[in-house]
Amino acid sequence: MGQRDEKDKMKSRKEKLADYFYDLSKLIFTAMVLGGMSSLYTGEVKPYTIYVVIAGIVLTYITAFSANRILKY
Repeated sequence: MGQRDEKDKMKSRKEKLADYFYDLSKLIFTAMVLGGMSSLYTGEVKPYTIYVVIAGIVLTYITAFSANRILKY
């Protein structure tokens, strides 16, 4: 009985941690990528805007990939 409860706890922890990383991925995408793209459309382009958008895309991929790896193993 005790080992089954421990497996359920571990599964629940993994799912919650993966959900956290997926939510973090969505937040990074919204803030960095869409926020940076909106400044491109308004015409207030700063020199670092492209770097922020690229960093947002990379960080979004890394956090989503991490969440997927957590769920796999």
